[in-house]
Amino acid sequence: MLTAFRQAIKALFNNPVRTGLTTLGIIIGVATVILVLSAGAGFRSLINEQVDMFGTNTVIIETRVPPSTKDRNSVSASSDISRAMSPVAITTLKMRDADEVKRLPNVINIYGAAFGQKVVSYKDVVKNTIIFGASPERFDIDKGVLKSGRFYTAQEDAAAAQVAILGNKLAADMFGQEDPIGKIIRVGDLNFQVIGVYEKRGSLGGMNEDEDVFVPLNTLQKKMLGIDYLVYMIAQVKDEKLADATAEDIKVVVRQNHNITDPAKDDFQVTTMAQGLETFDTIFSGVTFLLIAIAAISLVVGGVGIMNIMYVGVTERTAEIGLKKALGAKPSDILGEFLIESILVTVLGGAVGILAGAFLGWVVALIAKASGLTWVFSVPISAILLGVGVSGGIGILFGVLPARQAAALDPIKALQHE
Repeated sequence: MLTAFRQAIKALFNNPVRTGLTTLGIIIGVATVILVLSAGAGFRSLINEQVDMFGTNTVIIETRVPPSTKDRNSVSASSDISRAMSPVAITTLKMRDADEVKRLPNVINIYGAAFGQKVVSYKDVVKNTIIFGASPERFDIDKGVLKSGRFYTAQEDAAAAQVAILGNKLAADMFGQEDPIGKIIRVGDLNFQVIGVYEKRGSLGGMNEDEDVFVPLNTLQKKMLGIDYLVYMIAQVKDEKLADATAEDIKVVVRQNHNITDPAKDDFQVTTMAQGLETFDTIFSGVTFLLIAIAAISLVVGGVGIMNIMYVGVTERTAEIGLKKALGAKPSDILGEFLIESILVTVLGGAVGILAGAFLGWVVALIAKASGLTWVFSVPISAILLGVGVSGGIGILFGVLPARQAAALDPIKALQHE
């Protein structure tokens, strides 16, 4: 076996260009698998961080466009997506819904929220950003931490006070090294006093909260947008095990408030964190499977390339095989040598692919962090084992036929080959 291993190493180093080209398909396939699994681990860390911000014991109540009759009769998964992207504003979700939901026995607290877009300015710095309004109960539910200043109070919300909390990046962009607390900024047509600055929070729910302005809900509704409705509510439950049952109770309460008798005509949707994570896992698993399937095609193509090169190698080394057999080498010796050579090629490609995939995963993590995302770079051990295992398996699978052909050569005919 040691002799066969040395012979295989020698054959590979005798043709370095051929060896490199042979491993290319394996390198691309394994690198893609490692990149997908590494990016997946980073994306999961991002989702977990976002869930931690809301808390795992929360239920989301948000508006949605009721499905049409055509949608109700269709089983297409695109219906919900198209309704979610609809520009139609649903104005039926109100704070009285939040008050009713808060009376449920398993609901500890709840807040309502809405948002809009305005121009924010301070001196010569002008930004177009999201203005986020929420009732003060938000600070008891979400886990945002202030870098400086304070949160607004229930009294300020009731009075529609013109006070604001800035996202971390927005504060840095507008004030630089200057302390923002107590300063007056212009938001739309109104002046606001800055009372707080958030610690860096990153992206949440598709929005980068580090670039947003946070104001009392009544201020946003009455003075800025001229509305009296909410976009969503977040309810905090006492017992997470009863979250699904509580979600059903919330649906009953909101339907009664909205005079809805047919659940198919709901103008809202209720989602627990567990349901949200389950939906994410389903989507993410499907995307991961698709990408790995594409990588598998590359691995198969690489395996076929290895088989072809090994057949070429058998033809080129026919006389050598005959000489070895004439000197006493058994068919199993020849089989082992060529099979080891095939495995070495694929394992080498797998090792390079793992390094390349890890490097690309690290680059993705750098880009994600530069974009303000909470992204943890890691290469799961399972991904490394998968890369090595798959590459070694391909070496055996696609190398065994050329190796068997080499082992079956007649020594006399082989010696006459040249």
